[in-house]
Parts: sequence; structure tokens; C-alpha cells
Amino acid sequence: MNNITLKLATEKDVSIFIELEKSVAHLKVYSAMISEDEVKKEFEKNTIYLIENNNKIVGSIEYEIKNPDHAYISGFVVNPKFQGQGIGREALRLILERLKDIRRIDLVTHPDNPVLNLYKSFGFVVESRIENYFGDGEPRVVLAKTT
Repeated sequence: MNNITLKLATEKDVSIFIELEKSVAHLKVYSAMISEDEVKKEFEKNTIYLIENNNKIVGSIEYEIKNPDHAYISGFVVNPKFQGQGIGREALRLILERLKDIRRIDLVTHPDNPVLNLYKSFGFVVESRIENYFGDGEPRVVLAKTT
């Protein structure tokens, strides 16, 4: 049985975060951050949580508060070894609970990303599609959930 918790990450968790990103870096549907400088910048502007399942770190989820009414989910990774077990669903539920007073929550993902259906199941809708969004030759879709 899964016991999913979110642990607030700190700068001392940078190496753990990079290892999680590396676990999905080979996927065309995710733009991984694997340089320490890039990750440290991410830690400065985002709230980052490590996803724990039975006290084992299996993923991360992060967001940036753009203004009091707008949050941007800037990253979401579950190590492929632990996918398909409901861990991502529970982590997203926990993050959305923390952001429940925010009127607009948005994110960007690849249109072929299997997690797209998970986002839609939580009320996110596709607002637009942008070609070559990260300069990697791959398209991304912008999804938003508004209240």
C-alpha cells in the first residue's frame, strides 16, 4: 500500500532532485533539469517537494507562485520504477490541496505525455499548443485549472 507524503525540499536536496530528473531525462515528453546551476535557480524561485512513498523518495513536484491568484506547476516527476501505482495522482492531489485558494493553476507539458490524462482528471483543460516551446524541437501544451 502507498503512503504518499510531500517533504519540502531544501538546497541540500539538489543532488536527489537531479537524480530524479535524470530518471526521466531520456523521455522526449519531459524537459529534465540536470545541471546543478539550473536546479539551484529552480530552488530559488519555486517551492519544491520530494514525493515520498513509505519513506522512500520516488519523485518531485514543484510550483511557482506567480501572484496571489496564479500558481504555475513547473515540474512533476515520478521515477519510472514507481509509475503506474497511483503515486503521481496522490502527489498531485496533495499539491492541489495546498493550492486550493489559488484561482488559476497552470502548467506546460508535452502533448504525448501520458500524465496529460491525469491532469485532465483533476479539471485541467488544454488552453493552447506551442511548437518548440523549450527549444528542443518538441511541442508543448498549456493546461490550466481555474476556480
